[in-house]
Amino acid sequence: MMENIVEIKELTKKFPSGKLAVDNLSLKVKKGDILGFLGPNGAGKSTTINMMMDLMNKTSGTITLFGESATHKSNEVRSKIGMVPQEIAIYEDLTAIENVNFFGGLYGLRGKKLKTASLQALRFVALEKNAKEKAGNFSGGMKRRLNIACAIVHEPQLIVMDEPTVGIDPQSRNFILGIIEALNKRGTTIIYSTHYMEEVERISNKIAVIDHGKMIAYGSENELISLVTDTQKFNIEIAYPERINVKRIQVISGVQSVEIKEQVLQVVADSEKNPLDDILKVLVDEKAAIKMVTQDKLNLENVFLMLTGRKLRDSK
Repeated sequence: MMENIVEIKELTKKFPSGKLAVDNLSLKVKKGDILGFLGPNGAGKSTTINMMMDLMNKTSGTITLFGESATHKSNEVRSKIGMVPQEIAIYEDLTAIENVNFFGGLYGLRGKKLKTASLQALRFVALEKNAKEKAGNFSGGMKRRLNIACAIVHEPQLIVMDEPTVGIDPQSRNFILGIIEALNKRGTTIIYSTHYMEEVERISNKIAVIDHGKMIAYGSENELISLVTDTQKFNIEIAYPERINVKRIQVISGVQSVEIKEQVLQVVADSEKNPLDDILKVLVDEKAAIKMVTQDKLNLENVFLMLTGRKLRDSK
């Protein structure tokens, strides 16, 4: 069984103007992954996706989808892929069902099979009741959902989504993220390109961070955090700090430093070890009356800032 559905090696795109949009990028996507392709606008995400979908010529490098070249892939491989472009690709003068039927037909679906598949796709994105309404009358969020229905009507094994929640309200965005999670649960592999940090944090099991066309980092959220720090910090609020023998905590394996500020015990420890249980045992033993335990945790915004020296939303 093929483990890597997508393999990109040393991919480069240089435009005639001299702009280097994608710079020696390598990436693998395994079956069942939701890969969050994260980076600011202009980072090279859409250019990479367009080359992957054979919508743009590459300057150099290789792209393999399901074991075949992206440029010379067979119809069998094409049928395994669905694409949700950044710009909404639907016909506004057609009804929802007519739109899905049209795109299903492009993938070879015919007759009863096409009708059944189209209704199932609309049902999946909660537009079945709007099947006979013209797409031009839909809200922005409904158009985005219809766009997804058109991409999944043939039940692809891989779906590539390029900024699918741009310009819609939070409720519609949340609904679409739920659709993506449901698709993944039924076995679909997803490449999800976005500059919204919170979306990647919610849905992705793997994250590729791209900036200025370069791959900055790749891995799970915890793996990316470990790239920029090897420590963790616990804040333990206690009622009787004067009862604590700090030396008992300092000697616990993995503890780097201990400090008491008012009624909060602050402990910095190695990320690879988790000394919290041992720390709490000491506090219980000394009757310090634990009120609350929290952990300072870096997020992807912090990671991006540390790796690139700039904030994701403000980067240009």
